[in-house]
Amino acid sequence: MTTQPQTPSDVQKKTTAPGHELAAGEGHDGRGKTTVADGVVAKIAGIAIQEIEGVHALGGGAARALGNLREKVGQKDLTQGVTVEVGQTQVAVDVTLVVEYPHPLQQVADRARDAVYTAVEDLVGMEVTEVNITITDIHVASEADNTDDDDAPREPRVA
Repeated sequence: MTTQPQTPSDVQKKTTAPGHELAAGEGHDGRGKTTVADGVVAKIAGIAIQEIEGVHALGGGAARALGNLREKVGQKDLTQGVTVEVGQTQVAVDVTLVVEYPHPLQQVADRARDAVYTAVEDLVGMEVTEVNITITDIHVASEADNTDDDDAPREPRVA
C-alpha cells in the first residue's frame, strides 16, 4: 500500500500556542507557515479603536488605573481593554471602552466595531466573526483635564 505525498494544502490546520496559523491558502505555498500571536491581533484592534472620535479610553476602571501608571513610566499597553479569541481562520473580539460626552454611544460603538473589522481583516487576513463592545463609563471633560502641567505642585485643600 502506497501513500500519496501530502502537499501543504492537504495538511489539516492545527492551532499552536501562543499564536495561530493564518487561513488555508495564505502563506502556504510550500515555503513555510505564518503564525500570528493573539497579542498581535489584540494590539491591531486596540490601535484601530483608539483612532475613533469619541473614544476616551479602553478598559474598565482597574485596567485604566494600571494603564495610567504604565504611561507615566513611558509604556503604553495598546491591548488594554481588548480581548481576542483567535481560531484557525476566524477571530472574535471583545472591547471595553469609555466614551467622551456628548458623543452618541451607539455611533461610537459602531465606528469602533467597523474599525476592528477593517483593521484585523486587512492587516491579519483573518475573518472577524464578531466584535462585542462594552461601554463602562462616559468621560465628561473638565478644566482639570485641560491642564498640561500634571506634575505641578498642588495647593493642599483646607477643610
